[in-house]
Amino acid sequence: MARGGVNKAVVQAARLAILARGENPSIDAVRIEMGNTGSKTTIHRYLKELDDGNERTETPTEPIDDELAGLVSRLAQRLKEKAQESIDNAREQFDQQRKALEVQLAEAHAGNTELHKQYEIQSLALTQESEALQETRSMLQTEQTRNAGLNQALADFELRLQDKDEQIRSLEEKHLHAREALEHYRSAVKEQREQEHSRHESQVQQVQMELRQAQQSAMVRQDEITQLHRDNERLLTENRGTLRELNLLQDQLKQTNSRQDQLLEQVNRIDSERTLLQERLRVALLDCQSLKQSIDDQSQINKALEVELFKTQASLDESVRLAAVVANAPDASQVDKDA
Repeated sequence: MARGGVNKAVVQAARLAILARGENPSIDAVRIEMGNTGSKTTIHRYLKELDDGNERTETPTEPIDDELAGLVSRLAQRLKEKAQESIDNAREQFDQQRKALEVQLAEAHAGNTELHKQYEIQSLALTQESEALQETRSMLQTEQTRNAGLNQALADFELRLQDKDEQIRSLEEKHLHAREALEHYRSAVKEQREQEHSRHESQVQQVQMELRQAQQSAMVRQDEITQLHRDNERLLTENRGTLRELNLLQDQLKQTNSRQDQLLEQVNRIDSERTLLQERLRVALLDCQSLKQSIDDQSQINKALEVELFKTQASLDESVRLAAVVANAPDASQVDKDA
């Protein structure tokens, strides 16, 4: 179907204008004369109808060889135009396919670039997480070392506390023995006094002397008991201080255990995040490999299309060459006739 504005009258007017200038009214010349509008097939059909009409109205005065030569020339011209149209269509189709493939290739490159960026970001995030994990593990190891030290210190304090308890029990036993000895001595003195009271007054001086000795011995015992009381109070004070230090160490140990639990929880969370990042990285690498494979397949298709285009171009060139040979054949017949 002819395009809008192209009909037989327009083609005829363009043909007459070209003939008036003394030029050959070919399909390309007529199309240019009409302002590069209209299909070449439609123009060719209208020109053929006009040529056939002119041939029917004119008297055949030319020899049959000239008429045959003109017919072959027009046939060669038509074959050439037909071949050129096929070549134009093939080139247009190839250009469209090439543009589409270039767009796909650009999109593939853009996707590959984006995947590389994601890969670099995820690699950086994984490196940072690994560094954080290493730092957390170092902190955990430090806390564990500190915890071991605190446990050792606590064990030492417990040993010291046991020693203090043993000393306190020993002092209490000594104090108890001293009191028993004092009571026994007092009982003995009382019994002795009762026995001595019934004796003769001649022995009063001897009893008084023994009493003074007993009092001095009692004073010595009393000093020893006082010293034992002081040692006992001192040990009790040290025991209370030790208990306070023990409670403080137990509180620190509880805080350390809580801190250790938090660090372990943080390590587990970081391990989970690192596993997730590794899985995302593996998926991104698989997508990148799939995209590279698609690009390689598309490149193979492009090469196949180029080979097919070259084959089509060679076939068309061969058709044009044959048409030219056919067009030149009447000229050789005319030469033989003239000869």
